[in-house]
Amino acid sequence: MITTPHQKYQQNSVQTASPNKLIIMLYDGAIRFVKQGIDAIENKTIEQANRNLIKAQNIIHELTAALDFKYPIAKDLARIYEYMLYRLIEANTNKDTAPASEVLNHLLDLKEAWLQASNQVPQSQKSV
Repeated sequence: MITTPHQKYQQNSVQTASPNKLIIMLYDGAIRFVKQGIDAIENKTIEQANRNLIKAQNIIHELTAALDFKYPIAKDLARIYEYMLYRLIEANTNKDTAPASEVLNHLLDLKEAWLQASNQVPQSQKSV
């Protein structure tokens, strides 16, 4: 149930965002949760690390579900996402920041690539 104006704003932002913007929002969320997971591991707050790394995994599952396999790159992205999930599970299980940091770098690179690609799309197609 939505109780605060901020939650209403967030819901409205998601409901009115273009598909490109939604993907960027998913990357932003995954990046945020991986960073928080890394911080929690470093601070030895194990429960918080677990919660944040699982949230990042859930977002990567959503990114995988959003893939359109009529495009050849979708298979490659699916493999990358699968690898990132494996590394996040490894980071969470071993409470090791190295695999999570690797995933963070991949997410940052993929977000940047997505931003560049979405800038190549004609303005008339961005709202579709």
